[in-house]
Amino acid sequence: MAFWHERVDGVSVAVRVHPGARRPGVQGQVADVVGTRLKIAVTEPPEDGRANRAVCTTLAAALDVPAATVAIIQGAGVRQKTLLVTGETAALARKLAAL
Repeated sequence: MAFWHERVDGVSVAVRVHPGARRPGVQGQVADVVGTRLKIAVTEPPEDGRANRAVCTTLAAALDVPAATVAIIQGAGVRQKTLLVTGETAALARKLAAL
């Protein structure tokens, strides 16, 4: 099962966040109770939304899209989140499949 799903306005991406990491970035796929998630590590702590902003920025950089096109739509207060990346669905799907 893929960690992303196509939507009319873009793609939703299931992620597992590792805040306070030594090495930030997209770190592959991990199994979860509900399926597969994309693991994203960020150096920022989970305080005042800093880690959430860093996760959006990290995914945007990995997909080569503007940071403003990535938003958290579910799970802002937990490590398992769903992000929405707005844009052309087919192009985003190709980029996500390559991660």
